[in-house]
Amino acid sequence: MARHPAFVPAGVIPAVLLPFEDDLSIDEQSFRGHLRHVAATEGLSAITVNAHSTEVASCTFEEQRRVMDIAADEIGGKLPIVHGVWADGSQEAARIARTATVGGASALLVFPPGPFTLGQNAEMAIAHFRRIGDASDLPIIAFQYPLATGQGYPPETLLRLLDAVPSIRAIKDWTNNVQLHEWQVRTLQSLPRPVNVLSTHSSWLFSSLVLGCKGLLSGSGSVIADLQARLFDAVAANDLYPLSRAFYADPFVDMHNRMKEALVLLGRIPRAVVRPPLVKLGAAEIERIRAALVEAGLLERRASRAA
Repeated sequence: MARHPAFVPAGVIPAVLLPFEDDLSIDEQSFRGHLRHVAATEGLSAITVNAHSTEVASCTFEEQRRVMDIAADEIGGKLPIVHGVWADGSQEAARIARTATVGGASALLVFPPGPFTLGQNAEMAIAHFRRIGDASDLPIIAFQYPLATGQGYPPETLLRLLDAVPSIRAIKDWTNNVQLHEWQVRTLQSLPRPVNVLSTHSSWLFSSLVLGCKGLLSGSGSVIADLQARLFDAVAANDLYPLSRAFYADPFVDMHNRMKEALVLLGRIPRAVVRPPLVKLGAAEIERIRAALVEAGLLERRASRAA
């Protein structure tokens, strides 16, 4: 039974590290301390174990179970625990999923099978996730790798997968492709059964979150969980996407022209005059900027438009 049965993957979810002794055995005392330290951070929604950050590829099944037991003991009563499912075979993946569920996990982070580097199709992906879904009633986070690795799910496969396996409630997006990332954010989170996009683009996290991700799941959270939580809250509170969309629309050269119009609407400058060859924006575009300011919470809905 999951300790947090109502958990839906969203928000700030650090993936913790796994300390080792000099003989490469698990340093349980240090791991417990690390878990307590990260879990004390305000603004977290869950913590992830048995993933890349805990070097799951080099951990045995028994070690993964021990990692989960320690995490459940230390922080399971306070935060949901996301448990990684790393396996090349679907039967082993199902075994891990069952064990994680019994151990108190609240969600599963499913890594793509290694053989997919040699080629895959939608039927393979669906069969893998269905077997995991049949083994556990926990919500699933599908780890979306870069398509160039062969382990990422192309858009058509991803949509079929989400339709076929309803327990997939989120993806951890590592596509590292801005256009595809934005498509996934806009498309998956708008489905009749929305699927959250959790960013793991830590090297461009701010830009990623501005696109509208419902959360982030990152190993760097093991060190900077507090900064990630503050950044996520700031982006969520201000909703920068409407203005980014308005300012950087085509033609791109008008971006600062649009910003001037925004400052006029906000009463910060008296006029939006630009020098040729730029020309003043038309009324329709100024209205779109006004609407974006309203959507971002920076302007009253009934505020007058710029002349």
